[in-house]
Formats: sequence, C-alpha cells, structure tokens
Amino acid sequence: MTRSNLMEIMDKYGLYQEDRKRETIEVVLEQMREDINIDMITADVMDPRTGRPAVATIAFTLGFKSEIPEQAQKVASELTTLYLNENLKTRTEKAAETYDFLTEEATRLEAEIGRLEKKLTAFKVENAEQLPELQDLNIQAMQRTETRIENIDTEIRTLEESKIYLQGQLILVDPYGASGLGMVPSPAARLDALNSEYTRLSARYSPGHPDVISTRREIDALEQVLGISGSGSADLAQQVDALKKELAVAEQSYSAEHPDVKSLKRQIATLEDELRNAAQTTAATGPIAAASNPAYISLQTQLEAANSQIRALTAQRKRLLEKYTDYEQHLRGSRQVEGTYRNITRDISNATARHQDIKAKQMMAHVGQQMEEERKGERFTLIEPAILPEEPISPNRPAIIFLSLVLALGSGIGTAAIRESMDSAVRGAKGLVALLNTAPLAVIPYLANEQDIRQQKKRRIIMTGSVIAAIVIVLLLVHFLFSPLDVLWFRGMRKVDNMVGG
Repeated sequence: MTRSNLMEIMDKYGLYQEDRKRETIEVVLEQMREDINIDMITADVMDPRTGRPAVATIAFTLGFKSEIPEQAQKVASELTTLYLNENLKTRTEKAAETYDFLTEEATRLEAEIGRLEKKLTAFKVENAEQLPELQDLNIQAMQRTETRIENIDTEIRTLEESKIYLQGQLILVDPYGASGLGMVPSPAARLDALNSEYTRLSARYSPGHPDVISTRREIDALEQVLGISGSGSADLAQQVDALKKELAVAEQSYSAEHPDVKSLKRQIATLEDELRNAAQTTAATGPIAAASNPAYISLQTQLEAANSQIRALTAQRKRLLEKYTDYEQHLRGSRQVEGTYRNITRDISNATARHQDIKAKQMMAHVGQQMEEERKGERFTLIEPAILPEEPISPNRPAIIFLSLVLALGSGIGTAAIRESMDSAVRGAKGLVALLNTAPLAVIPYLANEQDIRQQKKRRIIMTGSVIAAIVIVLLLVHFLFSPLDVLWFRGMRKVDNMVGG
C-alpha cells in the first residue's frame, strides 16, 4: 500500500486518468486506497495456551473497485501478487535471521561446553584421589585394608602366644647343659625368664605392686650372683623400640584414653627406667659365654624367628594403617569436593542439552529457510484468484428500480388526489345530491355516439401499447443494468429444480 507500489499499479493499468487531471496525486492515491477492500474472515478456535474459545483470523478477501470489470480483475490480481511476494520476503528474512541467531547461539554453547570440560579436567587432575566417582573404590579398598589389618593382628597374637610358649620352654632348658626338658634352669636362663616376667608385670601393674617389687629383687639377686649388671640393656632397648612403634600405630587408631594406649605407655616407662638403672651400674665381669645346648639353640632360633615375624607384621600393619588413613582422607575429601564436582558436571549436562536443542532448531530453521527460498513454505495460500466480475457491486440497481416504482406510484396517486380535491365540477347524481341535498327526479345516462366509441377504442389501444412498452423497457433495464435475462432464467430454473428436488 505504499506510494511507489500504488503509483506503479496506477501507471501500469491507466487508472484514474480523469481524476489525475483534476486532483492532486495524493487525493488520487487516497481514493485508490479507499477502492482497495480487505475483509478478514474469522473462525471460532480453541486457544492452546488458555484452553478457552477464541476468535482467530483464518483468511481474508482482497478486492478492487473499478468501473471496468477487466480493470478490476487485473488490479486485484496485481495486489494479490504483491501480498504473496511481501509475505514470502518477510518469511525468508525471518527464517534467515532465525538461522543466523541459532548459529551464533550454537557456537557460543560449544565454546561454553569446551570451557567447562577444561575446568572439569583440571578439577579431576587436582583432586584425582578424591573424586566422588572413586568413592566406592575407596570404600572397597578401606574394607580390604581393614580386613588385612585384622588378619595381621590375628597373626601377631598367634606369634605372641607362640613366643610366650617358646620363652617358657627356653627357661626350662640349660643353655650349657645337655639337651632335654625338666632340668633346673641355669641362673642366666632364670635371669632371662625373670626379665620377661618383669616386663609383663610392669605392663600390667604399677611399680609399687608386690609382684613387681618381688620380681625386681629376684633379678637383682641373680645379677649379683652372676656378677653382671645391665646384661639385658640391648634387649630392653629393642623392646622399648618395638613398644614405641606399637604405641605410634595404636595412637593412629585409638584415643589417648584407650586401655591399649595406656598399657603401652606404662610398659615403655618401665623399660626406660630399667635402661636408666642399668646404665648407672657397672659390670663386674666379662661377657657370658655363648650357649652350647642344641635344644636351647633351637628354641632360641624359633623365638628369634617369631620376633622377626612380629616385627615384619608390625611394620606391615603400620603401612596398612597409613593406607587406611589415606583412604579415610580421600573419603572426607570426596564429600568436600562432591558439591563442586556436581556443579561442574551439571553445568556441562545443561549446556550439552541446550546445545543439542539449539542444533535441532538450527536444522529446522535451515530447512525452513530452504523451503522459503524455494517457495515451498508460504503461509499465504491463494484459495481463489481474482475473477472477472459478472455484475457490478454498486449502485444497487434493484433498489433504485424499486424505489423509482414506489415514487412513481406515490406521485401518480398523490397527483390524482390533489387534482380531485381541487376540482369543483359536479360529476354524477351523487355529486348533485351532495351539492343540493336533494335527489334528482331522473338521471339521463350519457349516450355515446360513434365518435366517442372510436375515441374509447383508441385510448384502450394506447393504454395496452403503453403497458407493453413499459414491460419491455423494464425487461431491457433489468437485462442491461441488473443481470442478463438468460442468466436470470437459468437461475430461476435452478431454484425451481432445487425446490422440486427438495
């Protein structure tokens, strides 16, 4: 409806030639806009958003008023083409803009996904042992380590029991005598046995306990008999080191108030007192000769093997406890980093889902753009092209004819009534009675002569001809101004057929 489009149509079909000579071009354009008719066609539909009935425009009719039927058809077709082309242009531009927007959004999301994946990779490298996805593996490893520690504790208890048994057997064997059991132990063997017993009692009781004091006195007496002092310093030092190692392992698993921890601390304190006392006493004699009894040597070898296994198992237990502690730290760290890890993975999942959705829409937009370019996606569909009008839409000729007949009849009747009211002539007996209020004696009728008869025939012929001429004129007016008579005839016959058929 722009000026350029209307001027092009006006020049192409030679519209408003006379008006353009008299009026300005703006007035002519305004007249052309008024002659272009657009009527919307609506229908009752259901609104998908609210679920309520609503009125929607589903189509529209386009027309152009002109005095020439061919000109009206051509201009209406031209206007229809303009509407279709403009709709195609608009949809093509919109499809292109949509595709470009979706392409930019897809590129942005791809960059966002790449950034999040790099962030997740760096986070995994930084927290390689504390990732939530390794939590089950850490729990299983903890359970295996705990089971292994329990097995080692069982093995250590078994070796301790075996060690106690071997020490008991070793006390009964003389290291310098013949082999066999049941012999009275030598003072040196008795001294070793008392040292072991003293260690056991010190771990169980306080230094002022009677058994501890009695054992300590017996050890001092044997040392005086053998002429030695502090002979067990090396063994005491080894025992102190072993107990300290056990204490370190126990403190990692238990609190300071645990009975095992307290017992180990008491043993260490007692042995350290023994070492300090032995260091203050000087030896009176030289070293004791090596043992020569095979049975004693065998028992001593088994005892040393048991000690070696205990030390190895203790070291292994320590390592397992360290690993167990590491697994605990990993689990605690997993709970701490789980929130950040889930946030990153959730962001990646959301960005990936949006990217897939955008890619799907981008593909649909690309297909829509191709369809618009190939003119396969027009939303405007030409239901019926402009046809050549068979009859004018204005003026309303039947109404004009009917109004003319009404006016003619009214004018005739009115004229007759006016002339009758103004005429004072006496016509007939009734008029005479009305005028004189007296009835006449006799009424002589009018006697027509030959001339009167000829005039009456002439008037009847004129009236009949007039009626026939009026009918012919009306038919001609209907044929040329309203609709052709043959068309009216066929319409009437069709209506009769429909009425008969119904």
